[in-house]
Amino acid sequence: MSCQVEILFTPAEFRELPAAKLTGTTCVVFDVLRATSTFITALANGAHAIIPVATIAEALAAKQIFPDALLAGERNGLRIGASQSGGVEFDLGNSPREFLPARVAGRTIISTTTNGTRALRACAAAGRVLAGSWLNLAATCDYVIQRNIQRLLLVCAGTGEDLALEDAFAAGNFCDLLATHPRFEFSDSARVGLKLFHAASADLTTEVKSAANARRLLANAALRDDLEFCLGVNRFPIIAGMDASGKITRLSE
Repeated sequence: MSCQVEILFTPAEFRELPAAKLTGTTCVVFDVLRATSTFITALANGAHAIIPVATIAEALAAKQIFPDALLAGERNGLRIGASQSGGVEFDLGNSPREFLPARVAGRTIISTTTNGTRALRACAAAGRVLAGSWLNLAATCDYVIQRNIQRLLLVCAGTGEDLALEDAFAAGNFCDLLATHPRFEFSDSARVGLKLFHAASADLTTEVKSAANARRLLANAALRDDLEFCLGVNRFPIIAGMDASGKITRLSE
């Protein structure tokens, strides 16, 4: 059975998802700098689950339900502080290098980020929702290939309201891995992503460094090492999926 592959490049596109009929659709969400990369790292380091929420208020409300959970997230790239949350200091930011086994093993983490968690929540009605990054690209692609999927949406979280170049590259990279399997049929949007990736693939690191998110990370001494970390292709051979309750957990292959 054939599978139609599409890419949504901007928040304006994924904001329309709740009204769409997504029951038979698999979504793979990319926020490679940095939310989905951070979630994959947390799960690889033993976190029990991630609960993505769109706003700080929703994060605080979820904390009331799950009082033992860690609060994580960012605004403008930086960990959420008391001045932004009505007096609550968040436990973690959005750097994957913070989510070490000693900190997150066995824990549930409530996270709100500028774009990534909004994109995940927008896909909640889909039949399957997966968190994608370069860190787990091959494992996620293999998971998709092995399942009878009729429609695949690759959802780029973006930057603010704009396209994020690194997410477009990652989605295009995903299409490149699918391209050897003839049952995957690429829409025009998927072909655009594929062409973007092919144009950048000779020196992907340099191309990613030119993106707005990457430049912002590189300008901050405390965050610049996140870029190299998030570019670690297939560092973690795991699949992360969001269930009907909104929790992201590690899936078995």
